[in-house]
Amino acid sequence: MTGREYSQQNTPVNKPAGSSDIPPDLYRDLFNSTIGEVIHHAIRIIGGTPSLIIPAGRILRYQKKAANIRAKHEKEGLLVPPVLIISITARCNLTCARCYMHARKENQKPEMSPAMLTSIIDQARALGVSIIVIAGGEPFVRAEEIIRIAQNHPAILFPVFTNGLLIDEPLADTLASCRNIVPMISVEGLRDETDARRGNGVFDRLFLACHHLKSRDIFFGCSITTTSANYETVTRDVFIRQMIDASIRVFSYVEYVPMTPGTEELVLTHKQKQNLPGILARLNQKYPALFLGFPGDEAYYGGCLAAGRGFVHVSPSGDLEPCPAASYSDANLTEMSLKEGLKSPFLQRLRDIPELLTESAGGCALHENEDLVRKILSKP
Repeated sequence: MTGREYSQQNTPVNKPAGSSDIPPDLYRDLFNSTIGEVIHHAIRIIGGTPSLIIPAGRILRYQKKAANIRAKHEKEGLLVPPVLIISITARCNLTCARCYMHARKENQKPEMSPAMLTSIIDQARALGVSIIVIAGGEPFVRAEEIIRIAQNHPAILFPVFTNGLLIDEPLADTLASCRNIVPMISVEGLRDETDARRGNGVFDRLFLACHHLKSRDIFFGCSITTTSANYETVTRDVFIRQMIDASIRVFSYVEYVPMTPGTEELVLTHKQKQNLPGILARLNQKYPALFLGFPGDEAYYGGCLAAGRGFVHVSPSGDLEPCPAASYSDANLTEMSLKEGLKSPFLQRLRDIPELLTESAGGCALHENEDLVRKILSKP
């Protein structure tokens, strides 16, 4: 029986996914399997590009080793997530509407030093983290550090979520020598949708960045903040084909969280949210590309994978948080090790309340239940 079959047959009707009867450790096996399947799919896609095969194989082999390291830690009482999301800066060369980093007011805090950032990545590797997602702000304002870190850890996959505008020919040349970095360029749909949020002319400039990456056989993708307004556009064939024609091979659909007050109408409708996993599954079968959803199918995993169940987030200032949309923390990695931070009482309390990690109407259960999360955080 597959994990999905288990989820479908064992989650009672009208019972929240986060409080399902899925055994507490099964979701970890499901997520580990999903990571492996995604990388296998990527290898099939890049099969015609020899320069990518060896790095991809190295990354795939490391996933099994990393999973074994995490399993060993778990037996000793430490839950290490497969994925670490680290926002390395709040700085950006754009001022996009509804930017979650602006809403967090991270510019009021000093960002982690290069030495601290390097140390956190080294610690994550030692603990068995499989994938390290680099975000911002605009992460390529610290491009030299990203390159150096990725070169030092060639078996770890580093998706870099970027607005793409700093990807010029010299940076593309450097990225071509570091194949475990996967640039994920932000788009909002077609030209009208993208320029409306990110600025006039941005859409066309993104295609220049795609050209630089494509001409160097770099495996890259796009990140789509998926709202009720652009949902129809970004799931249609005309959009998919235009992106694939630009050599985009990964599509990450990030469900909109209303960090900016007054934008709640942009959250996916219940029907859209329910239909999205099926749409992505069909697109994965139809096109030579990867189609992924974030935060993903909570029913499949028995709840959201935040708070260390599948991933955690590190803010630019070093706060260890449940996820990028939930800026609450009782641990700062400039003051303690990552291993100590993962023992956070706050993260453990969140995992102990399954209903709190059940996705709801707001795109992020923790963000929607802010008052309760703050109350949990304040407990001694």
